[in-house]
Amino acid sequence: MTDNPSTTPSARASVGRRTVLLATGATAATLAVGAAATTGTAPSDTTTTAPVAAAAVCTLTKEVTEGPYYLDGQYVRADISEGKSGIPLKLTLTVVDDDTCAPLNNALVEIWHCDALGEYSGFVGENGHDEPDNGTFLRGGVLTGSNGVAEITTIYPGWYRGRCVHIHIKVHTDVTLTPDGSFTGGQELHTGQLFFSETITAKVARLSQYAVNTVPRTTLAQDSIYDEGGAASGLLTLTPLGSTTSSGYSGTLTLGVEQG
Repeated sequence: MTDNPSTTPSARASVGRRTVLLATGATAATLAVGAAATTGTAPSDTTTTAPVAAAAVCTLTKEVTEGPYYLDGQYVRADISEGKSGIPLKLTLTVVDDDTCAPLNNALVEIWHCDALGEYSGFVGENGHDEPDNGTFLRGGVLTGSNGVAEITTIYPGWYRGRCVHIHIKVHTDVTLTPDGSFTGGQELHTGQLFFSETITAKVARLSQYAVNTVPRTTLAQDSIYDEGGAASGLLTLTPLGSTTSSGYSGTLTLGVEQG
């Protein structure tokens, strides 16, 4: 159960598309863009730094393979957890135009990831566990508001053989919502993955919901896709939701995409 960027159609289709993340920390001096960015303060248990305050600074980042577990026609909804076992993860993802860093309104931010046992809906059993499979759990997306923000509630992902903990993401524009709560059409602007601090993942892996996954865990440093690029490669800023690991985390990232 591994993602192979050299063989997936999405990887080949991504050639020529560019995406950017709002640079932070040491990358803040690389490529200036004349626009204002969202402010943020990194608490003691965060990874990566928060977005730059005054002039927005953008840096190019690669696209990442969608992997073999994407399913079309998922629901547009703010909560994709469907009661799956795991600690809460509340994502706040901001989509901006890479040329101006202006927020993109009405862009669909779609995510999908495995559960605590490392199983994807629609493909249950490929990580060696037997559980009900409805083809929809931990899949879905929301439209951004005028501030470019998409908020999605899910659980902290588990892991499967050969890959570190991650979430897959796509950004679409001009989609049409369908009566069954899904979407169709539009233009796909970005395909990528979101990554997690190894320090925090190690804590999560010790919790009972995740410890039942006995598949060897690949660390962030061992992963074949994450390139140590920090936020520029999709590393989330994680903030505790409470005083214990089991309370869960919020995860934030500002993602820039090229339109057209």
